[in-house]
Amino acid sequence: MSAAAMRLVGSMTAGVIALIVVLIVVIPLGAIWRRRQGQLRAPSARMTGLPAAPGAQAAPGTSAADGTSQPSGRGRLTAEDLRHDLGPRATLVQFSSAFCAPCRGTRRVLGDVAAAVDGVTYVEVDAESRLDLVRRLNVLSTPTVLVLGPDGTITKQATGQPRKPDVIAALGEVITPATPQSTGQSAGQSTGGARE
Repeated sequence: MSAAAMRLVGSMTAGVIALIVVLIVVIPLGAIWRRRQGQLRAPSARMTGLPAAPGAQAAPGTSAADGTSQPSGRGRLTAEDLRHDLGPRATLVQFSSAFCAPCRGTRRVLGDVAAAVDGVTYVEVDAESRLDLVRRLNVLSTPTVLVLGPDGTITKQATGQPRKPDVIAALGEVITPATPQSTGQSAGQSTGGARE
């Protein structure tokens, strides 16, 4: 084999090795990214303005759990922010854009859930016309879905199209039952007693 042919084979081998290394790195990262798409999770620290560490302490008066204000107004949305009334029990917010294909499916899922669950309002925000909110909440892609409590506190977020059961489960964590707990427990106890 000539020296030129050996160099060609050597450079092709180096190219194939480089391609294999890139694939070994990119495929797992792509799988992780795909698995996280549409998954409802606790809002990120960048969105809420609260500390990222689970045990970290926020500054006094900035707790999302007690409904007080958060730094720079992040972590909580008002009717003025959304230009739409909040739902009495919860609000589903979707950030969309004109050429976003998954936004149509997300609109359908959230609209169906809001229609099926009493006291839940669905609000769609055009990300291109509301850059103030996009920047404030650090929305990086569409669709981005937020689940708000009755006071506007962001309780869950998702990037990508969430599944309907996941949205219902997230609402279950936010919505308090319309009837007192004691009524449901006493009814369950009396039914249990009848079986025995």
